[in-house]
Amino acid sequence: MLSLSNIKKSFGNKKVVRDISFDVQKGEAFGLLGPNGAGKSTTISMICGLQPYDEGDIQIDGLSVKKKPMKIREKIGVVPQDIALYPTMSAFDNLVFWGKMYGLTGKKVKNRAYEVLEIVGLSERAKDKIETFSGGMKRRINIGAALMHEPELLIMDEPTVGIDPQSRNHILETVKRLNESGMTIIYTSHYMEEVEYLCKRIAIIDHGKLIAIGDKSELCNRLAGGHILQLTVDNPKIDFIMDLKKVDGFENANIVEDGIVEILFEDQKKVLAEVISLASAHDISIQAMQMKEPNLESLFLQLTGRNLRD
Repeated sequence: MLSLSNIKKSFGNKKVVRDISFDVQKGEAFGLLGPNGAGKSTTISMICGLQPYDEGDIQIDGLSVKKKPMKIREKIGVVPQDIALYPTMSAFDNLVFWGKMYGLTGKKVKNRAYEVLEIVGLSERAKDKIETFSGGMKRRINIGAALMHEPELLIMDEPTVGIDPQSRNHILETVKRLNESGMTIIYTSHYMEEVEYLCKRIAIIDHGKLIAIGDKSELCNRLAGGHILQLTVDNPKIDFIMDLKKVDGFENANIVEDGIVEILFEDQKKVLAEVISLASAHDISIQAMQMKEPNLESLFLQLTGRNLRD
């Protein structure tokens, strides 16, 4: 459905996307991950035809984005990070407007608007103005606008930012159903658990490069060491982290959130003694320890050196 071949993009002297290639199959839910500034949003913009690429080619369903931009736009729906709705218009009128922008007319556009309201679970709010909606409801109508022309490929750029858990769950279930019905999905998020739930294959981008791609099990198998010890400490000093990284058999150590340190290691026999010794040397109090299975978050941290939200 989608093919990126050696895509490059620069802004002035700054290389933002560096020779990225990957394919997305028809009917697939594909996750695209990367910390802020990794080149993820630029890559999405180029796939949508909103940003020209310098080298390489992007094809959607066999058509070049550069050569057939209008045909491409008939095939894709785009859910942007920002709300692209008119607040003083009703939900129904917003959907009709966007349907007409895609070329739908007459009864067809109105019938499709009602269908989409049903899909996003807001039929009862059809005539209410967008300005009266919660953030989660606005996000759901934002998704609905991208579905009006029944796209073959739906591109979702962080569609659950800043919403309540109930709306977030509703959106995830909606996306899951759309994918199960045969729609191809490209999904980006700062919430790793969303990507793990929705996507069978995942690509990780950092500093404009594709650094990993595969299904969850394939990616986690790449995790060096294979064991994770999570510490809860009172003051995770940088010097403590740096010394942990120097220990033979410790592949990595990072502060994953306030007061939480994760250590990736190989030898279970020596890990506790080394950690306790170093903590004592740095006058750090360990409040709790637990072993964790290798996961996608751990791989992401090891590959990029940053949390997904950094």
